[in-house]
Amino acid sequence: MKKVTGIGGIFFKCDNPQQMNEWYAKNLGLPASEYGATFEWQQADDPSKKGSTSWCTFPQDTQYFNPSAKPFMINYRVENLAMLVAELKKDNVTVVDEIAEYDYGKFVHVLDPEGNLIELWEPKDEPDAAE
Repeated sequence: MKKVTGIGGIFFKCDNPQQMNEWYAKNLGLPASEYGATFEWQQADDPSKKGSTSWCTFPQDTQYFNPSAKPFMINYRVENLAMLVAELKKDNVTVVDEIAEYDYGKFVHVLDPEGNLIELWEPKDEPDAAE
């Protein structure tokens, strides 16, 4: 079974998210809005399908990274999230919450051995790049 298929997003805390977004936009050309930036790409194993990776700043006091005290979170794209969560539970990996489903995919959060929060994302099929 394939597990991680790529990076879905990089999220980090900062003192002033708006100022950071503006700095990254001005100095590095990152097209950041208040919701961060999304990079679209074609899948290597099937270039007719597209994918995306998100980059987003969060305020220092965000609760979104809890229970981790770390200032960052990485989102990994995965296939078959339900099966992966079952395997992780068998291996005594801490699964923080239940699988949540949204229009853009399924999500769950786990902790690595050092307490880093990891977001696992099974994206819904994204439209073909040709569309």
